[in-house]
Amino acid sequence: MTEILLIRHGETAWNAIKRLQGHLDIPLNAEGTRQAKALAAALQNEKIDAIVSSDLQRAIQTAGEIARLQGISTRIDAGLRERCYGGFEGQLYSEIPHLFPEAYAAWKSHDPDAEFPPGENTGETTRRFHQRVIEHIDHYARQFQNQKIALVAHGGVLECAYREAMQLPLNAPREVTIFNASINRFHFDGQRLQLVQWGDIAHLDADDTLDEINQPK
Repeated sequence: MTEILLIRHGETAWNAIKRLQGHLDIPLNAEGTRQAKALAAALQNEKIDAIVSSDLQRAIQTAGEIARLQGISTRIDAGLRERCYGGFEGQLYSEIPHLFPEAYAAWKSHDPDAEFPPGENTGETTRRFHQRVIEHIDHYARQFQNQKIALVAHGGVLECAYREAMQLPLNAPREVTIFNASINRFHFDGQRLQLVQWGDIAHLDADDTLDEINQPK
């Protein structure tokens, strides 16, 4: 069995104003750095055998705080990157329905094969994104069998893991809250992902935690 800690990065300035990030590389803000340090302190008495981070700096910065207290290095893997939202990226959530009404309606309908309008980056459908994420989680779960690993990533990545563990269809609305700097615990038994604990933010000030992602619920 592999123990997996799936962790969402700390807060960014764009999280705070509800601007969609996706593949755009936004750093932690001061609050996000504080959250990352609190997260690392909460985990310092647990022996973590490996830390793998998305290649976006908000995840790398969060993982770095954990790695510093664990005394190990961080592996970087673009496969743990957030979903790409194409032309939605960089827009306020409130603006998207007006800028891209048809694409927004398709997104809100939870169509797993809905495409995003073109933007700085090429968007990913829900199906392609889910497949990418689960393949990478499965890879590390098997590589570090019988060990404990921390995968530091993004809200969309955490949602994919939750769906996989709960065997939810890709077109089902999101049913959980995904907080910045939250700890989400899974086991991998060699065949499937199992959810152990979701949304642990005991190390944070609950009044200052955000879940602004994937607005169509």
